[in-house]
Amino acid sequence: MDTADVIVIGGGTGGYSTALRAAALGLDVVLVERDKVGGTCLHRGCIPSKAMLHAAELVDGIAEARERWGVKATLDAVDWSALVATRDDLVARNHRGVEAHLAHVGVRVVRGSARLTGARSVRVDGVGGVDGRGSAEGVRDFAARRGIVLATGSRPRTLPALTPDGRRVVTSDDALFAPSLPASVLVLGGGAIGVEYASFHRSMGAQVTLVEAADRIVPLEDADVSRHLTRGLKKRGVDVQTDARLLDAEVRADGVRARVRTARGETRVIEAERLLVAVGRVPVTDGLDLAAAGLSTDERGFVVPADWNRLETAVPGVHVVGDLLPPPSLGLAHASFAEGLLVAETLAGVPSVPVDHAAVPRVTYSSPQTASVGLSEAEARARGHEVDVNTMPLTAVAKGMVHGQGGMVKVVAEAGGGRVLGVHLVGPHVSEMIAESQLIVGWDAQPDDVARHVHAHPTLSEAVGEAFLTLAGRGLHQQ
Repeated sequence: MDTADVIVIGGGTGGYSTALRAAALGLDVVLVERDKVGGTCLHRGCIPSKAMLHAAELVDGIAEARERWGVKATLDAVDWSALVATRDDLVARNHRGVEAHLAHVGVRVVRGSARLTGARSVRVDGVGGVDGRGSAEGVRDFAARRGIVLATGSRPRTLPALTPDGRRVVTSDDALFAPSLPASVLVLGGGAIGVEYASFHRSMGAQVTLVEAADRIVPLEDADVSRHLTRGLKKRGVDVQTDARLLDAEVRADGVRARVRTARGETRVIEAERLLVAVGRVPVTDGLDLAAAGLSTDERGFVVPADWNRLETAVPGVHVVGDLLPPPSLGLAHASFAEGLLVAETLAGVPSVPVDHAAVPRVTYSSPQTASVGLSEAEARARGHEVDVNTMPLTAVAKGMVHGQGGMVKVVAEAGGGRVLGVHLVGPHVSEMIAESQLIVGWDAQPDDVARHVHAHPTLSEAVGEAFLTLAGRGLHQQ
């Protein structure tokens, strides 16, 4: 039996960040991955989808150049194969970088499917060797001196009546690898993933209908974020249907014919070339044999930590990171990085600060973008806070007018100048603006603390500064 200090099962963002940090702290680490290191984020999620959304932004820019700025640019066509080639090259380069980094710090990457055989032992059915060398035919057993880290991630949730076929009915995974762009899309699910794909396909010229069962899209965000995002998508021509439910769908040779119950109680027939199911993700624990280590999942399939400060399960030495964690973790790649650092430092006996999931930023990379951190106004009030709220349109500052896409900054703070509880942004490039607000919320800053700092002019982030100036009683553009 091979022995290591730490065995990490799953090589996605949570797994490889755990492995890298643990190795940097001098631990002997085995990382088991049955597919490719990098996981969903690198190969089927964050990186390829954001590459495609960047291409969509360029397409939108051509239309804006022509219609708003008098630049007589035209778009002949989108070369899907060239777009895919560029996207795949970016993924491949990132993949090579992660593999090289793991090798450099001495992490032993085992290619195969792992299952627990005890609280400190793992059996791997190998499919590709150790560190990419040789063969790993048969079974290999590993023992962990310090602990095991579960980081097996998640997969798209499907619906019983809609079996994805990769062509007419697709998940977010399938949509990335489609052979062509559809002329029309029905997106089922108005969370971040559904909104991003609706936005992408609209930029590429498709007719898009977005159906969400809740009474607003991105329902986990502040209500004003949902309202501004809905307005932005509708302005771009996306048909947004909230408080709506899919009744049934018929797959045909040329597309999908779906019946949807609308918010008014009417039955509407929607025909589209493709139906994209984006109704969330579910944890992957298939084949792990959690029971062998004395573990189980909750009713939703999550592995619940007994100690959130260490992300340690009820079985000492077994930790969990990433999409296997239930809320308040939200299955975000950047949260997984932080969780991996925490667990690695815990296993190494190094002091580490627990992950404050409430201070983890949330971003939707649609057009317009959304970015938030902390509590929404409704959440703050539900928790008993008396709050002061200020909403500042991005067009209140000159750079917002230049971009001409609308949007807003919303700040939720304790009444009477108390600490900032949440910051919520909608508009162009707000994904690059949220870092400041993350520090504001994470460090329990008050509006006065922010108002004393000067924001560059003209910038979009100036609207953030103006929002805090107003809450501090010093606003130049009072709303």
